[in-house]
Amino acid sequence: MVHHLELFGCHGFTDAEQQRLQPFALDLELEGDFGHEDRLEATADYSQVIAKVEEINANNSFRLIETFASAVAAGILEAFPQVERVRVRLKKLHPPLPPGTAVGWVAAEVVRER
Repeated sequence: MVHHLELFGCHGFTDAEQQRLQPFALDLELEGDFGHEDRLEATADYSQVIAKVEEINANNSFRLIETFASAVAAGILEAFPQVERVRVRLKKLHPPLPPGTAVGWVAAEVVRER
């Protein structure tokens, strides 16, 4: 599991959101048949998983956090064949809301499997 990976990206529905870096946080749960061998190659190396998420973030601009989360899930399943199921919770830490509305964050969660 990766908990609260902090990212900055130009993602959002409005043009203003698409033009400025905003903070996001991501939680990942990976499922697979891991742990039978005590070798890094037999599991999903979390440093490589994080690098894949950072690549998707850096090379794309999404209007919806649901689409962003889906792209991360698809990218992980494509890059790591040993992962059988992935859950992605993507949090937008400072969503644009009407004045006077306060929330800690908003999130989209997707689950994908082979």
